[in-house]
Amino acid sequence: MHDRRSALRLAFGGFAALCPLCRSADAAEVKWEYQGELGPQAWGKLSPEFQACSMGREQTPIDLKDGIKAEPGMLSFAYKRMPVRILNNGHTIQVNCPAGSQVEIAGQTYDLLQYHFHHPSEHILSGQRFQLELHFVHKNKAGELAVVGVFIRPGQANPALQSLWSVMPAKAAPEKWTSVSLNPDRLLPANSTYFRYHGSLTTPPCSEGVLWTVYRESIEASEAQIRQFAQLFPNNSRPIQPLNRRFLLATG
Repeated sequence: MHDRRSALRLAFGGFAALCPLCRSADAAEVKWEYQGELGPQAWGKLSPEFQACSMGREQTPIDLKDGIKAEPGMLSFAYKRMPVRILNNGHTIQVNCPAGSQVEIAGQTYDLLQYHFHHPSEHILSGQRFQLELHFVHKNKAGELAVVGVFIRPGQANPALQSLWSVMPAKAAPEKWTSVSLNPDRLLPANSTYFRYHGSLTTPPCSEGVLWTVYRESIEASEAQIRQFAQLFPNNSRPIQPLNRRFLLATG
């Protein structure tokens, strides 16, 4: 029972659970939701460690518009094919990644920890919201987080996504090891233009200091694939947050 509770505690809260600097074990037990009395408007009041959700000035997601043209440094992926370790943590579908896959962002190397999905998209692009958004979560040796976001729009069936959907748990449960393997770089867009800004986790405790890179170009998924995820998570997206005094950089 102790091992099961530990696994659920690790899974709870999406990628925030993988950040040891972001929440205590007690805070990990605090229940939160995307709607109702425990929804985003209340997150900042649910725990003292969640105060950034309501008081933070560099929160995510944002509307990606009017970016300052810039070259914010190299973005280079070195992902590897890996067995799919997947879980439904009650808030999203998450794939945990073994060591060995990395991304280089502006001269810093970050290890890929996990990736997960939101419906509808959390970021919007000049006011446009997409059907899904994929987040690749990384951490460097200093413990700093970097997240790469990819929009997903309706279109052709996505074979890489289907390999995940075929083993996607319908109910919340600990991590499941599967016979499926996938290189997550198959879920990256071909065009490399992107936005860059400093933000936060999009789930409690909404900790700031996260380096965000969000691709301008989206990838495709079929209507059936989008519907399959939406049936599990009708809305697991945090509302848009103000940019405040931050700089939003844009390539291309």
